[in-house]
Amino acid sequence: MQIFQQTHSREFPSQQLKTDLLVAGGGLAGLCAALAAARDGLQVVLVQDRPVLGGNASSEIRLWANGATSHMGNNNRWSREGGIMGEIMEENVYRNKEGNPVMFDLLLLDMARSEPNLTLLLNTALFEVETAGKRITHAKGFNAINETFYNIAATQFCDATGDGVLGHLAGAEYRVGAEDLEEFDEKMAPGDNFGHKLGHSIYFYTRKSSAPVNFIPPSFALKDIEEIPRYTRLTSTLNGCDLWWLEWGGRLDTIHDSEEIKWELWKIVWGVWDYIKNSGQFPDAENMTIEWVGSIPGKRESRRFVGDHMLCQKDIIEQRDHYDAVAYGGWSIDLHPADGVYSKHDGCRQFHSKGTYTIPYRSLYSRSLENLFLTGRLISASHVAFGSARVMCTCGLLGEVVGRAAALCHQQRINAPQLAEQNRIGSLQQHLQQTGCYIPRQWLNDPTNGAMVTASSEWQLTQLPTNGVWNGLNERMALLLPLKAGETLPELNFTLRADSLQQLKISLSGSERAGNFTPDMPLDEREISVFEAGEYCVKFQYQSTRDEYVFIAFESNEHIEIALTDVQLPGIMTVFNSLNARVAKHTRQLADGDYGVDEFDFWLPRRQPNQILPALRLASPLRCYAAENLLNGRLRPEQHANAWVPAATDSLPTVTWRWEKPQTVYALTLVFDNDFDNAMETVQMGHALAVMPHCVTHYRLWADDTLLTEVTNNRHSVCEHRWPQPISAQRLKLEILNTAGSIAALYSLSVR
Repeated sequence: MQIFQQTHSREFPSQQLKTDLLVAGGGLAGLCAALAAARDGLQVVLVQDRPVLGGNASSEIRLWANGATSHMGNNNRWSREGGIMGEIMEENVYRNKEGNPVMFDLLLLDMARSEPNLTLLLNTALFEVETAGKRITHAKGFNAINETFYNIAATQFCDATGDGVLGHLAGAEYRVGAEDLEEFDEKMAPGDNFGHKLGHSIYFYTRKSSAPVNFIPPSFALKDIEEIPRYTRLTSTLNGCDLWWLEWGGRLDTIHDSEEIKWELWKIVWGVWDYIKNSGQFPDAENMTIEWVGSIPGKRESRRFVGDHMLCQKDIIEQRDHYDAVAYGGWSIDLHPADGVYSKHDGCRQFHSKGTYTIPYRSLYSRSLENLFLTGRLISASHVAFGSARVMCTCGLLGEVVGRAAALCHQQRINAPQLAEQNRIGSLQQHLQQTGCYIPRQWLNDPTNGAMVTASSEWQLTQLPTNGVWNGLNERMALLLPLKAGETLPELNFTLRADSLQQLKISLSGSERAGNFTPDMPLDEREISVFEAGEYCVKFQYQSTRDEYVFIAFESNEHIEIALTDVQLPGIMTVFNSLNARVAKHTRQLADGDYGVDEFDFWLPRRQPNQILPALRLASPLRCYAAENLLNGRLRPEQHANAWVPAATDSLPTVTWRWEKPQTVYALTLVFDNDFDNAMETVQMGHALAVMPHCVTHYRLWADDTLLTEVTNNRHSVCEHRWPQPISAQRLKLEILNTAGSIAALYSLSVR
């Protein structure tokens, strides 16, 4: 029994914490920042004002996380985010391929709680910040669940709160709303009619019951569905995340008016459901019910802070490569009308670049405060550029960047802006890639410190045998093949058939920009006659002047079929000039005005397990998968396949790295193939496979004659190994014992 006598007043308890890095905000950006810094040796406190991690991807809001792959609806091949963000996506598909948002919560909480250098404070809101000069020194938070105040002293701070709570309280410079066209020469800059901010959305899940379900709308539900100009798009088969365009609030203060916005969104959601259930327009909805509605909105836009570089439209559309490029994006520039669901404009205005664009480190810290990192959707970007960089997997990738940057700043005893200096930024770029963070058009310098590499075998592309299955050429279809500089494309033989004598055009194209997968550079064209089933020869006159991918494109002809193969290959795929309605309206990007964007065709793959390859015979082999690829410092297919792949007959594929003298090794990172083209959306959509077929699931690592480790049940592309004490070795050997069902592929070994 405890008895507390009456007193004049009482205070809640307070805890004093001291740490190297305080990360404010536990969305994907904040979590990745905290994990990266902690793994690099910093003591980290992660403060999250919600009971779960994940932000808009959590079970509280339930939007699927996506990034540069853009639902596999653009031309960004093999562009899924790497590093910790990639680890999260791959682990979620392994544990939770059905896309249950509660299981995604569990995964994120498990990762945070498993990191010994990370202290997690859930349900804790920051309310005060102390500064000294241009540095933040302390932040104060309060947890209403355990009635405890926290006073946290840190050397460095990272704002990943989405709304910029930490930076706002610290007095850092920021912007709200859209810039004028003239400031950055952004032709997508919206006018007043379209509006200057994106609004919020509330999502919902539906379920079909075995018997009719009545619905009585609340008093605040929208009464007149025609207030929503796009109401005719509503169907009874859509789940609430498909109705992302039930959006509102862009004309209001998207921070301080959030409660008002929430109530309006509830009004909209329940009005839409009333219309679906009770209008009589959807008889198939009789047995349907809503099983979940969000209690807080998914927020798109509020404060954007100012760093030493503001990402802008031309950075994205022109794919500018910055000297301090540390990450990348690939989602379209995706702007929504401020009036949201009540707007007569379309739900979004989306324009893609021809490939991925890079994001500079100078956009990831505040120019007002020397120890404040920025990540997530509050980075230094214009409203237009923010329309692309705001998506969650891009935010998660940026989180890892600032976490590792904070660790380097700590080690080098410098502040955040000093790391941006040209003689310093390379240390961050190399470290990111050493730990599996791919950066487009960059590579590791000498990843194995001068080692020679040999392999037990090498897979060469000579023939892909037919499997008896035919695919109709009902849409334009292309085979993506890699060529080395100076290499001539050999004579190609495809197996075709037609129901009558047909002419078929086959073209050869490349990409103007190295590393892109948009076939905007015609190279050659042939026309052949097709009738009886058999091999048909295609010979292009082309010798490559650089490492590149080429497109061998078949024009559509519904009377012709092409034979397929059962072979699946890493870094080689078939794409189609088709439409993904989630991210585009046509099979070609078209601009209905002068928006400063390119027009080009979309060439899209099919999702696992529906990817196909044509049967093929080459007059001479293509060496796509040589062991020396492992020394080029490239982490995935880009300009070439960049992987080592063993021969199909190799019973124990082995790679050996040798040095002239013994090396001291503190850590090493392997990068395997786990289908970097698969979007792996986190929730709701579901996935057919838990592990991608080429992934190496069982391997052994040897140092000279000593077994370092044997890994079973691997499901990750990036596998990092560290030891309490450094090892000395003159030879490292990797033995591959099993994969997830297809041929193995390895992109890189980096040692440090």
